[in-house]
Amino acid sequence: MKVHFFEVEDWERLYLEKKIKDMGLDVDVEFTKEPIDDTNVNIYKDIDVAIVFIYSKLNKDVIEKLPNLKLIITRSTGYDHIDVEYASKKGITVCNVPGYGNNTVAEYTFALILALARKFKPMIERTSKGIFSRDGLTGIDLMGKTIGVIGAGRIGKHVIRIAYGFGMKILVYDRFKDQELIDKYGVEYVGLEDLLRMSDIVTLHVPYSKSTHHLINRFNIKLMKLDAMLINTSRGPVVEIEAVVQALKEGRLAGGVGLDTFEAEEILIEEEYLKRDDIPAIKLKKALESFYVLHSENVIVSPHNAYNTKDALYRILDITLDNLKSYLEGNPKNKVEAVNNA
Repeated sequence: MKVHFFEVEDWERLYLEKKIKDMGLDVDVEFTKEPIDDTNVNIYKDIDVAIVFIYSKLNKDVIEKLPNLKLIITRSTGYDHIDVEYASKKGITVCNVPGYGNNTVAEYTFALILALARKFKPMIERTSKGIFSRDGLTGIDLMGKTIGVIGAGRIGKHVIRIAYGFGMKILVYDRFKDQELIDKYGVEYVGLEDLLRMSDIVTLHVPYSKSTHHLINRFNIKLMKLDAMLINTSRGPVVEIEAVVQALKEGRLAGGVGLDTFEAEEILIEEEYLKRDDIPAIKLKKALESFYVLHSENVIVSPHNAYNTKDALYRILDITLDNLKSYLEGNPKNKVEAVNNA
């Protein structure tokens, strides 16, 4: 069975090669640093297993050009970069890596919150220039503030635990109520609009799907307090970037914006995109809007870095190999069902 790992760094390759040998997996393995997409899929048309990260685009056209493909494993929790429904129709199993970064992403979320609350960005920029004035650097306490958590899954629950430790009031918008969160952390479940109106800080922890596309948009963002803070460490298109830009121009979201992921981020982050001359106009427009956001003093943008700790990266690789082993043994783990990505 031909297994190809995409978007793999050198240290990951060394770790994976050793683990695969130690596990005694009977597979023919190859590695590449590049993602797989419609520009290079023909090179890999004979692979049986594609193990990818979030910048590989396994849409219908790409999957159609991989006639031997039996298994897709994404080294991420989210899987919106894969056409799961079409893969399922083709009899291809899709697995993800849930749970690897529950605490990791939650901790990063609060790193962004604290950085904005205490004005780290302008402070660091000033002191690096030898300016040690405190003018304009007055921050806010987190204790007593209301945090609105959109999505109380694995990561959202950990955010709630941390917020409780800070002495914050916690609002949650989620499809399901968890009585333990209510009893243990005093969580109050509310509708999305009420959460936006009442929260000092809004943080998103939902997967990307049709139902969460532009969950925060140009209409409901106006419900937020003028001095509210907005944090997104989930998926870029969950927040409409045009809405954020407009809000900042109007002097809203004065508490700050922390984006670890944003619409059209691949154009700004990925060097390969910068070399292409076929970037859709809408994506280019969104990238330019994102570029505007980058330069706002009360905005922190990071390159999809929330998951990026040594501990979490090793967990990702270990779970990925366990997914592969389980599939080879006829008992796939962490299968993604098509209905979940609809």
